Amino acid sequence: MLLPYANRRQRVMDLIGSGTAIFASAPTAVMHNDVEHLFRQDSNFYYLTGFNEPQAVAVLAPHHEEHQFVLFVRPKDQEKETWSGYRVGVEQAKEQYGADEVYPIAELDEHLPKYLEKADRLYYHFGHDQALNNRVLRHWQTLLATYHKRGTGPVAIEDAGLLMQTLRRVKSPEELELLRRAIAIAAKAHNQARAIAAPGRYEYEIQAEMEHIFRKEGALGPAYPSIVASGENACILHYVENNRQMQAGDLLLIDAGCAYDYYNADITRTFPVGGKFTAEQRILYELVLEAQLKAIEAVQPGAPFNQFHDAATRTLTEGMVDLGLLQGDVDTLIEEKKHKAFFMHGTGHFLGLDVHDAGVLRNPDKTWQPFALGNVVTVEPGIYISPSYEPEEGQPQIEDRWRGLGIRIEDDVLVTETGPEVLTAAVPKTVAAMEA
Repeated sequence: MLLPYANRRQRVMDLIGSGTAIFASAPTAVMHNDVEHLFRQDSNFYYLTGFNEPQAVAVLAPHHEEHQFVLFVRPKDQEKETWSGYRVGVEQAKEQYGADEVYPIAELDEHLPKYLEKADRLYYHFGHDQALNNRVLRHWQTLLATYHKRGTGPVAIEDAGLLMQTLRRVKSPEELELLRRAIAIAAKAHNQARAIAAPGRYEYEIQAEMEHIFRKEGALGPAYPSIVASGENACILHYVENNRQMQAGDLLLIDAGCAYDYYNADITRTFPVGGKFTAEQRILYELVLEAQLKAIEAVQPGAPFNQFHDAATRTLTEGMVDLGLLQGDVDTLIEEKKHKAFFMHGTGHFLGLDVHDAGVLRNPDKTWQPFALGNVVTVEPGIYISPSYEPEEGQPQIEDRWRGLGIRIEDDVLVTETGPEVLTAAVPKTVAAMEA
C-alpha cells in the first residue's frame, strides 16, 4: 500500500519544484467537556501519507539532499497508549509509511528550518490549528528576515490545499475500488430501508437499520448525518432529527451514505411509504427522475461542469411551468433564478475522500472546468414545495395538493471514456421499483 501514497507525494513534489510543502493532520475535536469526537484524519494528509493519527506533520522537500519526505509524529508512550490507544511511534512510522526521516512531533521547531532554508517557496494551508499556523508563520518570518545573509529561503507562501484540488479530483484505480465498496454497502442499506419502511414506523428506525448495515459491512459509519425525512420533513434539505412517525400516504426521502476507509458514498432515494404514489407524488417524481437522467447524460468527458446542472434546471423549470407551479418564459425564469423557489441547490458535487470533494470548478476567466476521466460526481436534482410556500410577485398561487412534497434522487457517477457510469445503479429508482 506504500506505492499509491508515494506516487501522490511525487506528483506534489513535481509541482512544487524547489519549494517545501507542509501538511498537518486533523486536530482532535471535543464533543463536550473532556469527551472527544472520534478522530477523522485530514483528507489531504491522509491522501499523501495514509497515516491516521493526530498531532502529526508531513513535510515534502524535493530539494533536500537526503530527506524529501519527512514525518513528525507522536512517540510511543505506554501510559498514554493505555488510555487512548496504540501509537505507531517514530521508529515504526519510518518503516511503515516510507518516510526518509521521522522525528517526534515535539521536535518540529528544531528540525523544520532545515527543510525550509533552501526552499524558494513555502506551501501550507492555514487551517483550524491556530497554534501550528503561528509556528509555521514564525519560521517563515525568521527565514525571510535572514534571507539577505543566506540568499536562500522561501520568499512567498502559497496555499498547499490548492495543490491538492487538481490531484484529488481525478480518482486512481485504488480510490475507485474503495469508492465502489462504500457505494455497494450504502446500496445494500438503501434497499433494506425501502423494504422495511411502513406506516407506523419511525424515521429513526430506518436510520438505525441503515447504519447497522454500514458498520456490519465494514464501513467506518455514516459519511454524513443520515437524512430520513418523511412527509413535510422532506422539504428541509438537511433534516436530521429523524424522529417522526411515518404515515400512510407519505413520501420518504432518504439521503444517506457510508464511509469506507474514508471514501464516501452519497445516495438519495424517495419513495412512497404506503407502497403507491398519489397522483401528485407520481407527477413530481417522474419530473425529477427525467431531470436526473438528462443531467447524468450530460456528465461526459470534456463537458463543462455546469452542463449537467443546466440540463436538470431546464427540465425541472419546463415541467414546473407545465404544472402551473411557475409561470413565464422558461429562459427568463432560469435567468432570474425563479426555479430556486422549488429547486434551490446545485445538481451535484465531486465525491471522494470528502463528501463534497476537492476539485476546482471554474477557470480564472470564469469559464467552467471540463469533466475529466476519473472524476466522480453526484447527480441530485430535486423539487421541494414547502407547506408554507408563498409565491413571489408575478408567480402563481399553488394548490394545496402540491404542498409538503419533497423529492430528490441522487446517484454517484463516474466519468469514463464511453460516458457516465452510474456507480449506484444497484439502488432502483423507477416508478415501478419504488412501488414494488
